[in-house]
Amino acid sequence: MKHTLEVMISEQEINQALDTMAEQINRDYAGVDSLLVVGLLKGSVIVMSDLVRRLDGNVQMDFMTASSYGSSTESSGDVKIVMDLAQSIKGRHVLLVEDIIDTGRTLSKVLALLNSREPASLAIASFLDKPTRRVVDVDVKYTGVAIPDEFVVGYGLDYAESYRQLPYIAKVVPSDGE
Repeated sequence: MKHTLEVMISEQEINQALDTMAEQINRDYAGVDSLLVVGLLKGSVIVMSDLVRRLDGNVQMDFMTASSYGSSTESSGDVKIVMDLAQSIKGRHVLLVEDIIDTGRTLSKVLALLNSREPASLAIASFLDKPTRRVVDVDVKYTGVAIPDEFVVGYGLDYAESYRQLPYIAKVVPSDGE
């Protein structure tokens, strides 16, 4: 399928949204000894890297990979942890970072798993949010930008593993006749 990209969120707008998110997170975690920031791979790695550089205090990082199975267009909601955290989160303040929240199915399952591990607190930061696609209610405490139901790439988001490196967010527009 041939397609073109239309810039939806510029690099400057991304930085402004990250600054706002970081201000809120810094305010909310000001009295905390340490904050464990957990990224869901692969998409969150770029936003998480840029976000943690804006955070104050003792910030630690860890990663996990979750995969949901089902048809290629719809998640079944069944989640398999492909790569788990390297450390315990019991009694720790945890901030789960996502690149985008769509239906909420996978994130809901990951949250249930992490909550069962008894963190002191668990909150979600998602750079992009597609609230119109939400199927499962997920409490997103920190949101960068709410977007309409468009297929987007860039800034960690991919199309067939391409475009993650783009410094902006673009919507994928199918080209006619090619």
